[in-house]
Amino acid sequence: MKTLLVNQDEVKQWLPMSECVTVMAEALKSLAAGHALQPLRPIMWLPERTGALAMMPAYSGSLHVMGLKVLSIFPRNHGTPYDSHRGAVLLFEAEHGQLLAIIDATEITALRTAAVSGVATQVLARPEASTLAIFGSGVQAWSHLAAMACVRPISHVQVWSRSLEHAQRFAERAARHYNLNVEAMRTAEAAVQDADIICTTTSSKEPVLLGEWLEPGVHLNAVGACTPTTRELDAAAMLKSRLFTDSRESLLNEAGDFIIPQKAGALQEDHIAGELGEVLLERVRGRTSAKDITLFKSLGLGIEDVAAAHHIYQKMSAENAGTMLSYTKSVKSPMRSARRWRKPSARAWHCAKRAACSRFSSRL
Repeated sequence: MKTLLVNQDEVKQWLPMSECVTVMAEALKSLAAGHALQPLRPIMWLPERTGALAMMPAYSGSLHVMGLKVLSIFPRNHGTPYDSHRGAVLLFEAEHGQLLAIIDATEITALRTAAVSGVATQVLARPEASTLAIFGSGVQAWSHLAAMACVRPISHVQVWSRSLEHAQRFAERAARHYNLNVEAMRTAEAAVQDADIICTTTSSKEPVLLGEWLEPGVHLNAVGACTPTTRELDAAAMLKSRLFTDSRESLLNEAGDFIIPQKAGALQEDHIAGELGEVLLERVRGRTSAKDITLFKSLGLGIEDVAAAHHIYQKMSAENAGTMLSYTKSVKSPMRSARRWRKPSARAWHCAKRAACSRFSSRL
């Protein structure tokens, strides 16, 4: 059995943003339809919380694969030569458990996170939305610009960062690359003025976006905060918005944007309008009027990494591309003989989900 090794540049080559948006939509629909196992991610923090090791397992019944993303997270790497998120996605087939691929997680994380925001924007933002505000100037800010440009006719971008110099460099680079009017803004409040879409991609622990700044009709993608003690949005922003997420369970356990105001009594669980997959399956209504303020709170899910890894593996295998590593005995590729997936009985599926979640879930 040979295992495909995929580096960062190859991920960029084989997973263009436009395709990634489509792949993420299918993954979220599969999750909402009950065709996936998605436990909470265990995270091991280093002393003084200087860094962490996160493990994100998932199983896709519709793709008949399972996988695990192992990721080191070092927020202090922002502004240094080192990426803040480094790791690998391990992709296994679910017939015999053979390791199909080891794929760089840095680029998959950058692409799929923004692509999921792209899916949210596609179904929640007003069709004519064209002015984009971005908070942050790092990897996720750049990938979110790419994703937004895929799903809406973006013509003007307003970027804000805690470092004006970083925002200016981002604006210059984006203007050249996309041939757009891109402005570096001195304040966060100025950045959201007249914006149709707002993406917050910062590493801030305290709110950088206030509800009093939000105008009717805007759509927000809140991405940067992913622990119970950090947030980018204040309680007023949460309360003013029609709230959607990738996973209710993840939101309730991991999202400081929701947990902090909930503990203060400002929000209740019924404020969650639905999961993005439920909107895609038309089980939940998304935007109800042009004046709605819609919010997608992103946490990031293992099923998204598994779906992205599977897409890359399928494309590269079809072209016999990439580097193959052989360290186990050679057998026929299990993906070619894998049985068509059939959803198990309700009782068996419930037991499998309960066992997976009880084994892997842990609160931060």
